[in-house]
This record gives sequence, structure tokens and C-alpha cells, in this order.
Amino acid sequence: MKIGKYKLSTIESGYFCLDGGAMFGIVPKPLWQKTNPSDDANRIKLATRHLLLESDNKKIIIDTGMGNNWDKKSKTIYSVDEKLSMDTALKERGLKAEDITDVLLTHLHFDHTGGSTIQNKGKVEPAFPNARYFVQKQNFDWASKPSERDKGSYLKENFVPLFEAGVLEFVIGNTNLDDEIEVIVINGHTFGQQMVKISQGPETFLFCGDLIPTSSHIPLPYIMGYDLQPLVTLEEKKKYLKHAVDENWKLIFGHDPDTAYVTVKITEKGYQVDKKFESFK
Repeated sequence: MKIGKYKLSTIESGYFCLDGGAMFGIVPKPLWQKTNPSDDANRIKLATRHLLLESDNKKIIIDTGMGNNWDKKSKTIYSVDEKLSMDTALKERGLKAEDITDVLLTHLHFDHTGGSTIQNKGKVEPAFPNARYFVQKQNFDWASKPSERDKGSYLKENFVPLFEAGVLEFVIGNTNLDDEIEVIVINGHTFGQQMVKISQGPETFLFCGDLIPTSSHIPLPYIMGYDLQPLVTLEEKKKYLKHAVDENWKLIFGHDPDTAYVTVKITEKGYQVDKKFESFK
């Protein structure tokens, strides 16, 4: 798939698990387990999926996943799949970390920026040594001083070293990063999350971040219990799902274990998935 000067592809750097009840909020388990069956610990399988954009002079990746800097206890809690990694995912595309020129971080939760840094001889360094990292300043400020409720989701070793190395660039508000690339700020899940919209003419793809983490979260009431402002999330979903229907946007999911992106339709039951796609062709 190509949008303007960019070739688009998705890659998966790993899988992990989170509590199904937390992932679906007020939605009862008999409903969500139809599409997302849980294990014995009530956890559902999630992907760390990234959008890769390649042009003649840029190699851009969206989010960096869980990374590999986890102790044994955390690996057990989150059932981190160690068979995959960002390095192996990039290698399958004929790339290595040094080739990445830009990293767009939707937000700084550990499952979206855990792979932003690496340990090298006892020192924490940027995982993509030649890249600039972009994040909303609002989210960096919140991540630096999070609330007691969400501080466990912001691990400073994943992003403070980027700031200290001078490779973290702050974005303020909705911004066009290139002719085809725009970031859109949303505040329901956390403060200063940014979705990434890639478009040219009538063709639009939206990397949803945690506004809509999986295809199962398309219906309006399906909102994560993790969200700091769930009613704001609701209004944001209404706004962007309407765009998706009216303008035939393709929605890309960062956490769906099986589906890379979908189109959306409106029915008598509300917003629903129209067509599913496992990958870009």
C-alpha cells in the first residue's frame, strides 16, 4: 500500500496479555469473550503492532511496543511473548534499528514506548540511534508526573533517557508532520495521546492508538477501564468513527492480535466493523 511518497506496512514486535475486564470496562465478560477469549487468569491476548512508513529518505515507525527490558515477575504478569522482537520484525522487512529516521509515539505508556530504549553496557540508550522521537509535550508532562492511578503505566526509563539524549522532540497540538502525515490529539485514554493520520486525496488511514485498541472496541460502549476520562473517550470515538464511515477511513489497531485494520459501517446497532484486513497487500 502506498500513500503519497510513503509505502505503508504493519509489523508486530510481540504479544502480551492484559486483564480482559480492564480492557473492556463496563462491558460484561459474556459479551467480550466471544471475540477475545481469556486465559485462566482472565487475561486476553494483545499485539504490539506498528505502522512502518518508508519513503526514499525516511523510515518512520509508530510506537515501539513492550521492548525487552522486563524482569521475570513482569514477564509473568503480562505474559510477554519473547519469541518476537522489534529487531526481528524489522529484519523481516530488510531493515535494522539504525535505519529508522523517525519514531512517532502515540503516548508514553509502557506498551507503546517500552522498546524506545535499550540497555547497553549498563547504560540506557535510544533503541533507534539515528532517529528523532516525537511525542506530544502534554503527554510527556503528564508522564513525568502521573497520578497515583496511572503511574504504573509510565516507566521513566522508557522515555527520560530520550529527553536526556536530546532526541525527543515535542509536538504541541494537532500538527502536520509531512504532506501525508498529521497527528491528532485525544485526551480520553490519557492526556495528550496522539493518533497518526496518513492520507492523500480520498485515501486515509488512521493509527488509532488506544482510542480504539482492537477491532472489538469499535462499538461505542466498549471503552477500556484504563481510560482516565471515559466520557471524553466516548465523544472522541463518536467523532472519529463518523469520519471513518463518512470518508471511508481505514482504522489501524495497535493491539488487535489478528486484525491490522478495518473499514467501519453504521447499522441499527451502531458502529460496527465492515471489512477486516490482516495485513497490507
